[in-house]
Amino acid sequence: MDTRLTAEQDEIRRTLRELLRKRCGPGEVRAAVDGPAGYDPLLWSALAGRLGLPGLALPEAYGGVGCSVTELALAAEETGRFLAPSPLLATSLLAAPLILALGTEAQRAELLPRIAAGSLTAALAVPGPALTTALGLTRRNGEYSAGGGRAGGVQARRAADGWRLYGEAGQVLDGHSAGVLLVAAHTGGFTRPRTLLFLVPEDEAGLTRVRQTALDATRPRARVQLRDVSARLLGTEEADVLPALAGAGDAVAAVLAAEAVGAADRMLERTVEYAGQRVQFGRPVGSFQAVKHRLADVYVGVQAARSAAYYAAWAAGRGERAGGLALAQALEALRCAAAEGVQLHGGIGFTWEHDAHLYFKRAAGDELLFGPAHRLRDRAAEAAGLFTGGKAGLLTGGEVAV
Repeated sequence: MDTRLTAEQDEIRRTLRELLRKRCGPGEVRAAVDGPAGYDPLLWSALAGRLGLPGLALPEAYGGVGCSVTELALAAEETGRFLAPSPLLATSLLAAPLILALGTEAQRAELLPRIAAGSLTAALAVPGPALTTALGLTRRNGEYSAGGGRAGGVQARRAADGWRLYGEAGQVLDGHSAGVLLVAAHTGGFTRPRTLLFLVPEDEAGLTRVRQTALDATRPRARVQLRDVSARLLGTEEADVLPALAGAGDAVAAVLAAEAVGAADRMLERTVEYAGQRVQFGRPVGSFQAVKHRLADVYVGVQAARSAAYYAAWAAGRGERAGGLALAQALEALRCAAAEGVQLHGGIGFTWEHDAHLYFKRAAGDELLFGPAHRLRDRAAEAAGLFTGGKAGLLTGGEVAV
């Protein structure tokens, strides 16, 4: 592995940082999350037009840039630094790779160029609080089901005019504003149960989307209700959905790890800056040895998490799976940086209005959505056969070899 960034990668990072520094300060972030979309559509258009960010990892044949997961991770690190609210995670990380992997050629040609251009956003609707399970990050997803009989979730049934969906999915990232929903639904009843993915346009009759109040407002989510909604099957009925979800999950984890590293690094920078300015007992508080030690511990954690995230992104492009472990380390680094930042900012740091709490909420929200860290590590150990006497081989039931 060559740890040096290429000129193109440096340019992506530099250009994105400059743009976000000008247009995504704390005031702009707070204003954006209070808007109807939960992000700034003009900023999203600028990111699409100047950098091609939505299609950074999509093939050029569909209007993308044709970069790898590494470039997407570097971009996410910069968006994480500024906590930029955007549909990047829901659209480019969760939905677009599944459309590319499972969709028919007609579906790919219809949706991916619009996603790459930034004119269409998408969201993956997974019933229940089971996104990480569906992606194979905290459990094997071989037994994952989008619903079970009358127990809930989303059910799909055949009708004279195609497929119909009925059910509910909570905590759908950007589900209230996405132009198209990618819904995981249960088919086959009790005899031949399967999970398939369906495409639902935002204006389909019977679809209700309600934005939910979230701890981390920079990651807006919604409750999606489907009442006899007409839907198109993504790909064919023979599509193997669970391995595709698990395959996408590792890349998602690697990019999320890089994003968390960016947020942790920025929180550390702000805390160091404040510790050098605030004076106590006639000295800057940053000159006290105890404060230096605490900030040094945060620095070591951030740098270690960055190394893990970069490796995971590099490995994802080569079929290796290291995203779960990298995400676990990055979540812990962000949690530590946010907690120390709040405390070392003193009394002002404990007020909800202070900018440090934007990072604190991101750390807590990411742990709830994608963690906790010990479950990510437990799943990685299980996949590697760490406690079963050997390395896991080719697994069945929706599992991916490691």
